[in-house]
Amino acid sequence: MISKEELIPFIEIAFAEDIKDGDHSSLACIPKSKTGKAQLLIKDNGIIAGVKLAEWIFEWVNPNIKMTTLIKDGQKVKKGEIAFIVEGDAISILSAERIILNLMQRMSAIATKTSKYVNLIANSKTKILDTRKTTPGIRNIEKWAVRIGGGENHRFGLYDMIMIKDNHIDFCGGISKAIKKTQEYLKKNKLNLKIEIEARNIKEVQEIISVGGINRIMLDNFTISETKIAIKMINGIYETESSGGITEKTISSYSECGVDYISVGAITSSIQNMDLSFKAFS
Repeated sequence: MISKEELIPFIEIAFAEDIKDGDHSSLACIPKSKTGKAQLLIKDNGIIAGVKLAEWIFEWVNPNIKMTTLIKDGQKVKKGEIAFIVEGDAISILSAERIILNLMQRMSAIATKTSKYVNLIANSKTKILDTRKTTPGIRNIEKWAVRIGGGENHRFGLYDMIMIKDNHIDFCGGISKAIKKTQEYLKKNKLNLKIEIEARNIKEVQEIISVGGINRIMLDNFTISETKIAIKMINGIYETESSGGITEKTISSYSECGVDYISVGAITSSIQNMDLSFKAFS
C-alpha cells in the first residue's frame, strides 16, 4: 500500500504546475467565503480507483474539506453512480477538481483493464504483472491502480530487481557471462536482489537451466506450444513468466501452460481513460 507521505511531493508538483500564482478563474468570480458541495459522477462501467488519492489531495489542499466516500477503491461501478461527495470551501474544491479527475480517470482505466485480464485467468494459478511501461512521474500511482484491479507489481524500477534482458545478454557476450557477472556484482556490492533473465527460445531456456543461479525465467514472445515445452523443461525449479504480445484472446491459453506470471504492458500503456465528471450541486 502506498502512503500519503510518499505522494506529497508529487501532489505539490501537480499543483505548482496547474495553479502557479493562483486559480484566477475561481478567484475572479467566487467569494472567498463561499462554501459548496460537489460530487464525483461516474459515466462509465468499470472498476473505480483513486478515491483514497482524492481524499489525500483534498486534505492537502484544505484540511477543512469534508469528503464522504460512497464507493471505495476496487469496487465495480456503473454509469450514473456517485463515488464521493465533498463539502467545504468552494475555491479549494475547484482548484483540486482537474488534478483529481485526471488521476482518477487514468487510475480507474488501469484498474478496469487489469481486472479484465485477471478475470480471464481466474481459474489458473497464474498472476498478472505490470511492467515499466508507465508514465514518467506517476509510476507509483499507476502501479497502485494495477493492485486495485487485482494485479501484482513487477519490479518498480531498475533498482529493486535484476532483469537480464536480450540486450544485456548480447552486450555482455552471452547468457553464461551475464549470469555469472551479475552474481559477482551482487556479491561485491552486498545486494540481495532477485535475478530474472529473458529467454528468446528453447535453446536459451536450456542454457539458463544449465548455468543456474537465477530466480525467474521470462519466456519472451514464445508461442503457446513453445511455452509448454519450456515449462516442462524448467519443471518448477525456477519461477516462470510469459511476456510479449499476449492479448485478451490468448492469455487464457498461456495461463493453462502453467506459467507463474504473465506480464502485460498494455494494462498501463494502452488504455482509454474512464469517463468521470465533477459536478457542483446544492
